[in-house]
Amino acid sequence: MRRDTRQREAILSMLRNTRSHPTADQIYDEVRKDIPNISKGTVYRNLHILEVDGVIGELKTDNSKSRYEYRIGSHYHFRCDRCGRVFDLDEPVDTELDERISEETGFRILNHQTEFRGLCKECQ
Repeated sequence: MRRDTRQREAILSMLRNTRSHPTADQIYDEVRKDIPNISKGTVYRNLHILEVDGVIGELKTDNSKSRYEYRIGSHYHFRCDRCGRVFDLDEPVDTELDERISEETGFRILNHQTEFRGLCKECQ
């Protein structure tokens, strides 16, 4: 188990207390308010450690910047094509889809990720 650092705890606290899915740069800007001398490299390194340890989730699609979230259980997302914001959707995950795909292909499905795309309320 890794030793928690003040920087890692600040990053994790920031992610726990937001419903948005901030980029590493946004996390850096926010954490700097509490730890002015933190470097971007420290933020990136700690985000990687937290993601590898399964504490946070990293959202990557297309050529957009990675976004991070504390909620890592199975759930769906909506990404706005105009502003790029990502929202959690409180919809039940279709576990029958995993079973059906597994039966059809012989693959062992552990989970699936679905992202809905379009325009958020503010961008419409």
